Amino acid sequence: MARAIRWIGVVLFLAIAVAGAAGGWVYSEYVRPGPTTVETVVIVERGAGISGIGAVLAREGVISNPLVFRIALRVFARDKTLKAGEYAFAAGASQRDVVDLLDSGKTVVRRLTIAEGLTTAEILDLVSIAEGLTGPVPDGVGEGSLLPETYHFSYGDSRIDLVRRMQDGMREMVAAAWAIRAPDLPLSGPEEAVILASIIEKETGRADERGRIAGVFINRLRRGMRLQSDPTVVYGVADGKGALGRALTRSDLQSRTPYNTYVIDGLPPTAICNPGSASLEAAVQPAATGDLYFVADGDGGHVFARTLREHNANVARWRKLQREQNQQ
Repeated sequence: MARAIRWIGVVLFLAIAVAGAAGGWVYSEYVRPGPTTVETVVIVERGAGISGIGAVLAREGVISNPLVFRIALRVFARDKTLKAGEYAFAAGASQRDVVDLLDSGKTVVRRLTIAEGLTTAEILDLVSIAEGLTGPVPDGVGEGSLLPETYHFSYGDSRIDLVRRMQDGMREMVAAAWAIRAPDLPLSGPEEAVILASIIEKETGRADERGRIAGVFINRLRRGMRLQSDPTVVYGVADGKGALGRALTRSDLQSRTPYNTYVIDGLPPTAICNPGSASLEAAVQPAATGDLYFVADGDGGHVFARTLREHNANVARWRKLQREQNQQ
């Protein structure tokens, strides 16, 4: 009996020793620097499970032993805390570092930049092809309803949610701008401010001109003069899809679209693009000016005039410059 007890003790001791050695080996592998020599981005899909996560990490070269990964997660009770997403693992990250990152949920931040002056169709095209977003783009998104800026998102975010963020941002910006508008503007509400801002956005990219161009359009609205803005013609002819890809023709300027401000009175029915904050601020706080006309100056800006006679002279100079440039 005593001899049997001694053998049982020996067996238990050996078992404990083996388990301890195995545990020590697992731990040493768990904290050992990993095989990667550069930052490695890996996507962990939802529902992958421990085996699936270990397999993808091994396939991408982030860990060398998925078995240790699975055992360590069980031993250290971290198998229930890992989060799906896109992660950037540092060069040489140990399995413990990998697990800490997966546990933190600090996923890769992606970016999508929306420039001022794009139409809604152009913006939705960008959203539709942005890698990492899921689902379709929403229907019925109005022109001028999306805020141009850089948006951050994570892999797996939905396109609908991102577009809603753009809409929320534009509503907030418009409300803030309308609250500080100049008195007695010939605009019926914030919607018309956005329409005017969209025309300003397409007319000039120069910050020093926006307020003055806004002043010209405000003056013309007050006098009942047609705006005669080429970008509105382009929007109507191109059916809101973006650039026309050619110069406007006499036929274009006579086209009977709802957006042709050469033939319609007042503002067009909707915005013609999604304006930025600077153009919106110009629309609600236009420069005080007596100008009623402007035309390109050939140097990226415009020359302004108070009378039609002055404007015609400016147009003649512009056309002469165009002819000279075409002959070069």
